[in-house]
Amino acid sequence: MKDTSAQQANPKMKRKRYDKELLKLQVELCRLQEWVKYKGLRAIVVFEGRDAAGKGGTIKAITERVSPRVFRLVALPAPSDREKTQLYVQRYVQHFPAAGEIVIFDRSWYNRAGVEYVMGFCSKKQHRRFLDICPFFEKEITDSGIILVKFWLEVGKKEQQRRFEARIDDPLRQWKLSPMDVESWTRWYDYSRARDAMFEATDTDHAPWYIVRSDDKKRARLNCIAHLLSAIPYKKAPRTKVKLPDRSNKGRYDDQATLECRRFVPEEY
Repeated sequence: MKDTSAQQANPKMKRKRYDKELLKLQVELCRLQEWVKYKGLRAIVVFEGRDAAGKGGTIKAITERVSPRVFRLVALPAPSDREKTQLYVQRYVQHFPAAGEIVIFDRSWYNRAGVEYVMGFCSKKQHRRFLDICPFFEKEITDSGIILVKFWLEVGKKEQQRRFEARIDDPLRQWKLSPMDVESWTRWYDYSRARDAMFEATDTDHAPWYIVRSDDKKRARLNCIAHLLSAIPYKKAPRTKVKLPDRSNKGRYDDQATLECRRFVPEEY
């Protein structure tokens, strides 16, 4: 008989409950944002995982209610010819946070431990050197006072297949399915071994990895945000109460009438 105990323990979350819980967490993210600005904190949040693991949706849930000036998203394209000749981490370091910023990396320097290694874009020597040096690099980050939080979104084989197949015919998702994604689909166990080697080398006390089970997108997003809020200590920042002053009537005129001869967007809805 099929064991459904795990499914029974965690049934699919209803949209109404998800929206309610997400709103609570997003309120806390806004409070975290104010504290980060008030105290001049610096933080980096790294998102890694297989293709279709849910990184984009999780990042969107984090950023949709906060200021992009505080929660700054970095999603770098493939390196240019010039960047390929630089120190490997150089193009990432230039995006590191200043005071009052949280930088979210949608994929990061860990490209070398994953896609670059599996797809043959770097040599075995370069891969090994990265794994050897990365813990020291991240120690420098944390010793400088930057809070570093690393998330790995872990999606199962069947769920990844379902998500890939959903992208094939859906015009709203087709852009998510790149030739690289299709090629990576065939190399499940190569990515698994690369993941394991990455964890073995870079899961350290000063920069630990946190794995998020992401077959259930709703739970994954909520769990990830809740952990992020626990990883960056914050309090309620002092805030001056705002009261709107009276508008000045100096120079008053019919400012709407002057728009009547201008071009308006057709009101089709």
